[in-house]
Amino acid sequence: MIFADKLMDLRKKNGWSQEELAEKLNVSRQAVSKWESAQSVPDMNRIIQLSELFGVSTDYLLKDEMEQAEASRETASDSLIRTVDMEEANAFLKTKEENSRRVALGVMLCILSPVALILLGGAQAMGLLNWSENMAGGIGLVVLMLMIIPAVGMFVVSNLRISRFEYLEKEPVETLYGVSGMVKDRKEKFQPVHTRYMMTGIMLCIASTIPLFISLVFGNGENFLQVVGIASILLLASVGVMLIIRVSIIWGSYQQLLEEGDYTRGNKESNGKIGLIGGAYWCVIAAAYLAWSFIGNSWKISWVIWPVAGVLFGAVIGITKALRKQ
Repeated sequence: MIFADKLMDLRKKNGWSQEELAEKLNVSRQAVSKWESAQSVPDMNRIIQLSELFGVSTDYLLKDEMEQAEASRETASDSLIRTVDMEEANAFLKTKEENSRRVALGVMLCILSPVALILLGGAQAMGLLNWSENMAGGIGLVVLMLMIIPAVGMFVVSNLRISRFEYLEKEPVETLYGVSGMVKDRKEKFQPVHTRYMMTGIMLCIASTIPLFISLVFGNGENFLQVVGIASILLLASVGVMLIIRVSIIWGSYQQLLEEGDYTRGNKESNGKIGLIGGAYWCVIAAAYLAWSFIGNSWKISWVIWPVAGVLFGAVIGITKALRKQ
């Protein structure tokens, strides 16, 4: 169906004469008559007016091969896409930046939480502290809980603050005028910081084992130097992970608004299920950690479950994504 036929069909469906349609468009009846007889075609401004007047897309009016049912489906699909204006985008980026500090610090506290338990337990076992084993373990556990509790609070607050923007992670969005340009500009300026922090964080994580190797080389059997080496792994790794998480959250906020990387429209469809898998995974890991620690009284060694679980989590998510692509 050509434009002339579509125009006549739409006009008649609305019960308008050529004169009535001409009045609505502020043109002459002769102009409408020429359009419907295919003697001329309206300019783009008139096409847009007709599109708004009849509630159809400009594609439907201009593309001969597109039928109205097809255009209606396309319009209905477009109407489901949420729009993001400049105010919403800035509020989202600000919240993400604030959350990056909370989450990074919270993760750092979780990684560091067993350090006091390891050091006090090692010092007591080697006779460097005139404390009983229960006292050393008890104080170490108190310090652990004093670090875990505020960390959990930071995670909860971060989740509550970002909950209103959850649709950006799971739904397709359209940014209004100026938003994409603003986000791309901020992303470009942030890129050197992102690269620097990521490299520093990765190098710290790799270097975290060096003190332990040094203690094994220069130590004579089991000594407190090896305990310090173990504690230093957590210390250096916690700083490295904190830097990585800090910039990754901010970088991810730019990708969410621009629908890039892990937040393309295709990937958003699977993010919800991956999130459920992640939640279940970490619940199982936490249960395993507590069971091993309490039942086996293995607080001095059970902390290793967290770095191992972190490495395995990457593998679990990678396998999940690969299977979903099959």
